[in-house]
Amino acid sequence: MQVSKQNFRVQLVITVLSVVLFAAKIIAYYVTHSVAILSDALESVVNVTAGFIGLYALYIAAKPKDVEHPYGHGKAEFVSAAVEGTLIVASGFLIIYQTVASLIEHKPIESLDTGIVLVVITAIINFIAGSICISVGKRNRSLALQASGKHLQIDTYSTIAIVAGLLVIVITRFYWLDKVIAIIISIIILFNGYKIIRASLAGIMDEADMQLLKKFVLELDKHKKDNWIDLHNLRVIKYGTTLHIDCHLTIPWYLNIHQAHEEIDALEALIIQTFGDAVELFVHTDGCLPFSCSICGVANCKERQHPFKRRLEWTLANILSNEKHNAGSMNNE
Repeated sequence: MQVSKQNFRVQLVITVLSVVLFAAKIIAYYVTHSVAILSDALESVVNVTAGFIGLYALYIAAKPKDVEHPYGHGKAEFVSAAVEGTLIVASGFLIIYQTVASLIEHKPIESLDTGIVLVVITAIINFIAGSICISVGKRNRSLALQASGKHLQIDTYSTIAIVAGLLVIVITRFYWLDKVIAIIISIIILFNGYKIIRASLAGIMDEADMQLLKKFVLELDKHKKDNWIDLHNLRVIKYGTTLHIDCHLTIPWYLNIHQAHEEIDALEALIIQTFGDAVELFVHTDGCLPFSCSICGVANCKERQHPFKRRLEWTLANILSNEKHNAGSMNNE
């Protein structure tokens, strides 16, 4: 819950900051009449709108689980990111429209030096805020914060490109470059909007996070205990900042309920040590069968029916499958 509150506070600061930076860019546009600066300002409209949407989404995501939402409200973050990505794409098309309109209704570019100073200041502030946002978002596994941070940094890069182009215009007096810069920026914005939409849809549809799974499997394999004979049917689903983990753990069949529970507690402690305490673990325990002896490293097992052959290395291929394993089945992978 503290993590969710922290996410909300960071997003609140980002939202207020977006309003201030938007105002600065609008002033820069009215001073210069540069369509490139206008494109930067239009993207900031999206920053402001997305900031308020993200703020509301994080407020919802911070709510505790209830009867109607047994897995919590974390999915609200994915919806927020999807809306933000859509708004980014819309801003890209709007910039293209404004560029074409400026070709028809030409306005002379003025006071570029003042406009450049204003947008440079906004770029520096955006980059710092975006870096903080991404850092907190990754640490707290918040897609909404990461989307906001990436959006701010995208805004920074586009502003840098715009400033570079405006400096060239000041030196060369090639004012037509203003339109070219705006079109290039719009294409970059469209691409990044698509990536944010793609990531949010992956979260809504519970798409497997392969990087997370690889890290998960690596840690479990490195620290597994002898009584953890096999692990299979692993599922990891993200709901906002919480990881919901389901798996089947094969342990010696002769352990009593209390001993089996101790093994599950040890597995949970290892996962929390690696991924933080925002974890819900659901483990189905399987008793070992005779064919498990070949991969079982329990020393001096009185119930052993077959000799130990080799340690089973847990990999994505075998840990995600819904089958119990033995040394023979590993040879077929």
